[in-house]
Amino acid sequence: MRTFAGGLAVGAVLVGLLSACTSPVGGNARSGPTTPPVPGTLQASFVPIDQVSSVVGVTLSASTDTGAPPAPLAANPAGCAIAVGPATRQVFTAGWTVFGSVTYQDSPHAADHTVTQTLGRYPDGTQAGAVFTALANGLKACPAGVRTDPDQSTTKWMYTVDSATANALAWTATQDAGGGWACYRQARLTGPNVLEVAVCEAGNGKPAAAAIADRFAGKLAG
Repeated sequence: MRTFAGGLAVGAVLVGLLSACTSPVGGNARSGPTTPPVPGTLQASFVPIDQVSSVVGVTLSASTDTGAPPAPLAANPAGCAIAVGPATRQVFTAGWTVFGSVTYQDSPHAADHTVTQTLGRYPDGTQAGAVFTALANGLKACPAGVRTDPDQSTTKWMYTVDSATANALAWTATQDAGGGWACYRQARLTGPNVLEVAVCEAGNGKPAAAAIADRFAGKLAG
């Protein structure tokens, strides 16, 4: 079974995907045109759906958002808990002052392409840096692992760190026997902010993930 950004089967109802290759959580689902976000708000920090569609090369028409990280996912081995749930509370630990995530996909009932942006803001750069370091260390510790979703279904994933610096990470999560399905992920540390981007598809989403992460980080810097 192919799973997508929130671990749901393709064709399932989108219910608030927190991050690629993590679990579904309650959220607000929308489709069709949306009202432009108010400048200075959390939603204004995200790269808008029309720009993301242009980068990915596919028209994305459904979006879901949520305001809190979901519970950690069960992982085998246990040391893969961060790799299988990089945008859960396993990474975004208590203490954040702002948290939000938005997922765009082809339609409410199709998931050939999903793009998730996640932002956690902490009181200062030291706390944000600790979160970012924990993410980096967790990825290095897990080349492959089995994830158990809330519905008790399991999938095996292979994790490859493509690049890592003091403030930028790029990695790929590839589903075993998933027909080429993979989530191309980026994380950035920008001051008190930890952001993540995930582009999930059966093609090569690596360039798109990098481009969206650059724009996302640029909006926060601005």
